[in-house]
Amino acid sequence: MIIPVLNEEASIGLVLADLPDDLVSRVIVVDNGSTDQTGQVASNAGAIVVKEPQRGYGAACLRGMAEARQYHPDLIVFLDGDYSDHPEDLSLLVKPILEDNYDMVIGSRMLGRREPGALPIQSLVGNYMVPRIIRLLYGHHYTDLGPFRAIRYDRLLDLNMEDTNYGWTVEMQIKAAQKKYRTIDVPVQYRQRIGISKITGTLSGAVRAGFKILWLTFTYVFRKKG
Repeated sequence: MIIPVLNEEASIGLVLADLPDDLVSRVIVVDNGSTDQTGQVASNAGAIVVKEPQRGYGAACLRGMAEARQYHPDLIVFLDGDYSDHPEDLSLLVKPILEDNYDMVIGSRMLGRREPGALPIQSLVGNYMVPRIIRLLYGHHYTDLGPFRAIRYDRLLDLNMEDTNYGWTVEMQIKAAQKKYRTIDVPVQYRQRIGISKITGTLSGAVRAGFKILWLTFTYVFRKKG
């Protein structure tokens, strides 16, 4: 498990407590510059805590991947630390990989049950629009860009992930589509997060994220051709 966090003191303990022990060998919590006790809470709960001073969701995920390398994992799962996803849904994500030989599984909030208001309107619009653009440009059908996802470690390395902020999830999905990975979206539960989103919690953050996601979505068409 790789869990990027930024000031998640109130939620990270709940996330770690709900992880199924029989499915998780190691949990890497990447502290992306917290000013509260997030790292200490995670460490007390048994997680491996590493720091990534460069702000950005993608930067934190890349740091988690670098830390995971020494453990030679077969499978990596990414999960947010704000308790919006349900960690107990983990089995739904890993089962298609372990039993049906899929390469990547996306936990789809659009297919699953969501608490009212859990996804703000800008997220609903983006997660409706961008997967349809991806299908048009790359011929692959996704239903969500949700962060709760599982992927074979060797496939993840082969994607050569680069984005350090808002475009991490869409980069992964576009590159997986270009490489013809076997992927599937599975319904997951989603609830109101604890705290304010660092991306969609402000208008400026939502605008920057939306621009970056759309920019990458179209940019990789030309990268593929090149």
